[in-house]
Amino acid sequence: MNFGTFLQRSARFWPDKPAVLFRDQVLTYQALEARSNQLAHALAALGLKRGDRVAIVSPNRPEIVEFECALYKLGLVKVALNARLAPSELADALSNAEPVAVAAGPEHRRMVQAAVADLNGLQHHIGFDVDPAQEPDWIDYEALLAPHSTAHRAIDLQPQDLAVLHFTSGSTGKLKAAMQTVGNRRASLRKIILGRMHAGPGDVLALCGPITHASGMFIQPMLFQGAAILLMERFHPAEMLEAIEKHRVSICFFVPAMIHALLAEPSLRTRDLSSLRLVSYGAAPMSPSRIREAWQAFGPVLAQGYGAAETTGGVITLTTEDHQRAMSGERPELLASCGRPAGESDVQVLNDAGQAVQGDEVGEICVRGDDVFAGYWRADELAAQAIDAQGWLRTGDLARVDHEGYVFIVDRKKEMLVSGGFNVYPSEVEAVLAQHPSVYEVCVIGVPDEHWGEAVKAVVVLRAGQQASAEDMMDFCRSRLADFKRPRSVDFVDQLPKNSNGKLSRKDVREPYWHGRERRVN
Repeated sequence: MNFGTFLQRSARFWPDKPAVLFRDQVLTYQALEARSNQLAHALAALGLKRGDRVAIVSPNRPEIVEFECALYKLGLVKVALNARLAPSELADALSNAEPVAVAAGPEHRRMVQAAVADLNGLQHHIGFDVDPAQEPDWIDYEALLAPHSTAHRAIDLQPQDLAVLHFTSGSTGKLKAAMQTVGNRRASLRKIILGRMHAGPGDVLALCGPITHASGMFIQPMLFQGAAILLMERFHPAEMLEAIEKHRVSICFFVPAMIHALLAEPSLRTRDLSSLRLVSYGAAPMSPSRIREAWQAFGPVLAQGYGAAETTGGVITLTTEDHQRAMSGERPELLASCGRPAGESDVQVLNDAGQAVQGDEVGEICVRGDDVFAGYWRADELAAQAIDAQGWLRTGDLARVDHEGYVFIVDRKKEMLVSGGFNVYPSEVEAVLAQHPSVYEVCVIGVPDEHWGEAVKAVVVLRAGQQASAEDMMDFCRSRLADFKRPRSVDFVDQLPKNSNGKLSRKDVREPYWHGRERRVN
């Protein structure tokens, strides 16, 4: 079954209900079905055929949702490009994907034009808000749609058909495209609507992250259920809180950095947030102390998800009920967990011998199931490294599992440092330092050391108006961490570098300390 058929059904069930909210615009289900049909007919008229790739580069706007629906209807492949990519990253991604068509907003057309100048196979440039007199090489989106029929158009698709090239670098490295199939996306839909994001008409999901990237995985599940999607062009804490109150937002998805910013926003105390029934967070760790702050600010509505592009979204969930168990004092340590496996995927924490870990043993989170990706586009060797001989996707995340099945992530396999022969997991040290009342944000890394090989260093951003010394930080850790885990030095900075998805870029924090060294570990 085609996702486009799901949309046709939703338009029949809820024709006048809002599907997409943007600025002061309301796109109903009936209008979304009609416009995505027009676009499907238009793309077919341009000669695009099943399996062709279409790249989209733009900040959030309703046309991206229309594009996604139309691409599914024709069996075209969405090349999901984060609008925050640097020019060199964008050029690399487009060169790798070799799309037949590219769509771009006015903010990115000059950069896209430069990136595709020598690209073989690109036939069509489609632009939002094009001035034909100034941009003769670009087809205006509205002009493209205008002459075409609104009649439903969708082809039958098979589970193995490629649906999305989802570019990701993981925590480090060059961008690579995870191949998500129609079957992967269907599995993702099932786990979202049966899990923590069950919704229906009257629900409003606010998306402030780029929907050309990870946030876009929630589009089809919401449309399937008749909910409205509120698109934000950017994340700004005051604007986000205003939007929640104005549109009676019931569901939000945030990365931890966004929650940090909301908790620091003065207007948080005066906004009516009573419409919220779910604040889902993920994509990076959040300290237990900050989770408690968020629980007090937003109410008993938090849920956490763990997943990746390679698993087409979340596979482990710390539910609101789990949070409640922690807050009540029954199991306070659960706030340091990412939850328990959820949905139909097989999720195990395995040691190097391929056996499930027990007790305090650390292993790697591994996943098998319908939502596990089909490999990396034009990078078979990378896929072979990611999926082992038994079919397990090895995520690179190290974890422990407790007696109730809760998963506690220790760190990224590649981010573990070795100091004096002992394994040190930066996230464990960060979780302790985040409890210090003066700490806003922290990154722990290994730096060169003649004696220890690598020494533990903390790079800290202080809360506004707070002061602390390196000695304060190290003393704070003294009774909370084993000696070999404690920071040997602390640097203070105004901000920590983030990648285009708003996640901490640990490699950029490390770089100045290892600059000029051929080996990046000792």
